[in-house]
Amino acid sequence: MIRLIFIISIFLFISVAPNYAQTTAVRSLDAVDYVNPLMGTQSKFSLSNGNTYPAIALPWGMNFWTPQTAEMGNGWQYSYEADKIRGFKQTHQPSPWMNDYGQFSLMPVTGTADFTEEERASWFSHKTEICKPYYYSVYLADHDVTTELTPTERAAMFRFTFPSSDSSFVVIDAFDQGSYVKIIPGENKVIGYTTRNSGGVPENFRNYFVVVFDKPFEYKTVWSGDKIIKGQLEVEAGYVGAIVGFKTSKGEKVQARVASSFISYDQALLNLKELGTKDFNTLKKEGRDIWNKELSRIQVEGGTEEQTRTFYSTLYRTLLFPRKFYEFDANGQMMHYSPYNGNVLPGYMFTDNGFWDTFRAVFPFFNLMYPSLNEKIQAGLVNTYLESGFLPEWASPGHRSVMIGNNSATIVADAYLKGLRGYDIETLYEGVLHGTKNVHPDVSSTGRLGYEYYNKLGYVPYDVGINENAARTLEYSFADWCIWKLAKELGRPKKEIELFKKRSQNYRNLFDPETNLMRGKNEDGTFQEPFNPLKWGDAFTEGNSWHYTWSVFHDIQGLINLMGGKEIFVNMLDSIFKMPPLFDDSYYGFPIHEIREMQITNMGQYAHGNQPIQHMIYLYNYAGQPWKAQYWVREVMDKLYTSNPDGYCGDEDNGQTSVWYVFSSMGFYPVTPGVDQYVLGSPLFPKVCVQLENGNTITIEAPNNTVQNRYVKQLYLNGKRYEKNWLSYSELMDGAYLRYDMSDRPNKARGIDSDAYPYSFWDEQ
Repeated sequence: MIRLIFIISIFLFISVAPNYAQTTAVRSLDAVDYVNPLMGTQSKFSLSNGNTYPAIALPWGMNFWTPQTAEMGNGWQYSYEADKIRGFKQTHQPSPWMNDYGQFSLMPVTGTADFTEEERASWFSHKTEICKPYYYSVYLADHDVTTELTPTERAAMFRFTFPSSDSSFVVIDAFDQGSYVKIIPGENKVIGYTTRNSGGVPENFRNYFVVVFDKPFEYKTVWSGDKIIKGQLEVEAGYVGAIVGFKTSKGEKVQARVASSFISYDQALLNLKELGTKDFNTLKKEGRDIWNKELSRIQVEGGTEEQTRTFYSTLYRTLLFPRKFYEFDANGQMMHYSPYNGNVLPGYMFTDNGFWDTFRAVFPFFNLMYPSLNEKIQAGLVNTYLESGFLPEWASPGHRSVMIGNNSATIVADAYLKGLRGYDIETLYEGVLHGTKNVHPDVSSTGRLGYEYYNKLGYVPYDVGINENAARTLEYSFADWCIWKLAKELGRPKKEIELFKKRSQNYRNLFDPETNLMRGKNEDGTFQEPFNPLKWGDAFTEGNSWHYTWSVFHDIQGLINLMGGKEIFVNMLDSIFKMPPLFDDSYYGFPIHEIREMQITNMGQYAHGNQPIQHMIYLYNYAGQPWKAQYWVREVMDKLYTSNPDGYCGDEDNGQTSVWYVFSSMGFYPVTPGVDQYVLGSPLFPKVCVQLENGNTITIEAPNNTVQNRYVKQLYLNGKRYEKNWLSYSELMDGAYLRYDMSDRPNKARGIDSDAYPYSFWDEQ
């Protein structure tokens, strides 16, 4: 039978690098000034250029704020193409697909006390919009009001600049699904709660808020639905809000201090103390300094203005999630409302993260740059397990039934194997084991759906009514390898260690030698029929077999052997870029946005806009052709990312698509979480300085780096010639000096021997 590989080889050829030099710019701004929070906001249901919103927040803050252009409940809450703003919203949304929870908004209006979303909405222009991570300002033309806001982790300050008017108002919208407001005139205060959410919350879920103005109210009323309730200052119903009004002179600034809590009104008042007695400009400067400190830990030099803006904009996105879901009581003791059982309990809690996305590179980035943060996140995972009986896979704020895999095991293992300590690893390991033989009774994405089949047969069958079965098998197999590594580190019983070692090879059960691709398998051991490797979904998750075949992160050499050797393996990798972007969307019934994003990027079957294939380019390093990884990683950075509103080529997803750019710009990427290695690519900047948390520094220099000179002629590590295709975590953490000699031609003599290849499980046998 003629193998699919030879049929594919007649398709499109790979284009060559453009023959022009990189125009560099001298950095004249602080790191934070290069960030564009609007990157990725030109998105919609049918096509994602990021599916982001401008998150005005502090790194990992409990509350974010954003201008709201869409109607209440719309996950695309801010669109760059919108003309009107409806309010300024406290948001906890991790993605439009997950939607939001704990949301309410403020909106200034003038003339009449319009309070419905449609009536109060105002035209605005990006020309009068200032958007920074720590500050947002916009002119609302219909009301002649400039709104500014600046946040802390659990609070924010608004500053409204009103015209001369005896009818200036601020509308507080507590949203629908059950809400409450109360105006307290003697304290210039409005309190309330919102319950609006999209799932993943206990029955007693509320987000309590408090708004304190610096000007007495001359007008005050509450509303319910679309009607003002005259003579009342308090209302509780399905959809309520408040309106407070003032007489203002031209240019008068009215300030509002806002905070919220998932615990109580009293706790919201405690959280308001984050603002102290500081004025708006002081809080704005402090927020700027916090962001600049974090972003400046990686200093890039010598790139173009656009490359620098894209780098820091993606780094900003990397530092937003998971969010802190804990607060501090009057005694300074940490506590959290549990989104799993509804109780208020001590200790850390983090949320709003899809591990299917972020296990790949976000958490490895934290282990490199923010190990102390990840230790806190691990402590929060302990609490999640104790409070719900499962480790999370997608939390927002509690368990959500979306995506696949058992990637919490990877996140737990990688942290501990990288040396992180100070949390209860024994309880975490108990949670990891529990997840291998259970599925959440109400949330099928938590635990392992199909574990009975997987543990018995070594795969989740195609024909037993469990969708995306092949993808589940591949991800469970990698998770089992991570558990094997962790079990050895913890000195677990030999029988247990051997069990997970064996299961880590379950990926082999789905390999189809006729096509050299992964393929769904029936319960009786036969492969699925018919089989179209271009079919999205079905046996796979938001991708096709060409995307998921490479999800053998831990044993690429084993995959190479199954395919028949390095030459065929490389031809298969090449074919992804040579094939036309054809697709079968019959599983979904229409081209989902991930399909469309692959189709329009003109890179064949390479679908960088979704996570399963994002590591694939680096796999050339495992087969002795690292120069192809160098070529393609630069192609993706140059062509598929910009700092503009259409700057991503698919969903950003809690930092994962961003951190790919951050890592790749530095010249390496964590293909295999759980391994002490980063696989080499091609650095983007002539110089990068990385300040590690332990005080050590990584310096990366590639002085002759240009768009044309994307190939690594030679690499020196700490002054010595370095021939491997990977860097070790431990060497980087000790501080390292990397010098790249770049060239416009590939060095086909470097990195070609097997002792230069990155880790594969095969090598340990």
